[in-house]
Amino acid sequence: MSDKDDKAKLPRSPREMSIADRLAVIRKLEFGPALSDAVIAKLAESARVIEIRRRRFIYRAADEADALFAIIKGRIKLCRIETHTDREAIIDILSDGSLFGESALYSSAGRRENSAIAYENCSLLKIPVENFKIVMTEDLGLHDYAFRLIGRRLEHAERRLADFALNAIPARVDRLLADFSDRYGVRESDGVLIDIPLPHREIASIVGSTRESVTVRLNAMRREGTIEFVNRRILIKRPEWLLREARLAN
Repeated sequence: MSDKDDKAKLPRSPREMSIADRLAVIRKLEFGPALSDAVIAKLAESARVIEIRRRRFIYRAADEADALFAIIKGRIKLCRIETHTDREAIIDILSDGSLFGESALYSSAGRRENSAIAYENCSLLKIPVENFKIVMTEDLGLHDYAFRLIGRRLEHAERRLADFALNAIPARVDRLLADFSDRYGVRESDGVLIDIPLPHREIASIVGSTRESVTVRLNAMRREGTIEFVNRRILIKRPEWLLREARLAN
């Protein structure tokens, strides 16, 4: 949770990034500070910067898993889409600094199982998987980071599965808002603002419910004075209470 937006500014338009610019960007990524200058230089040489417009696919399920991506600016959502109905199950929403596409490191089939979509306009660093693997063998810190990342994503998936099995819709919504207020919350005078748009259908997709059920729960929370809606975002007016309720549902 942050008190203000302290995200690093890009040196220039991503399309014009030199190797020096890419070096600076990698240093500011989640895994960058632990890497040596030589390792960062190798990643910068092989990586390229791409821009993805909102709602566009970065990759789809069954695409070749040939690269990892780091978010320079913007947010992306990881999801699984049912082929015949286009129903979407959101796995997670990731923000600046995050690495994703790590299935390229371990997929035996060499194909994506899930899809990645730009949640808003994004600038991404695309790193070929073979280059990433080479650098991993040379730098223990990057090697450990990659395995911890895979472990975190597995733990997240296991918690979601347990949540679906053990908790009713209201508890799932409470836990999601508590989680997002911690990850994306901005402290304001009257509470904590979750600083990403969260349409009811998106929340429903994350918690495995219907938009109507989510709307009922959110409206109840608003009447109770727990949340408020502010410009398509959710303000948590009682963050300590929400966190306690989410822990009780664990």
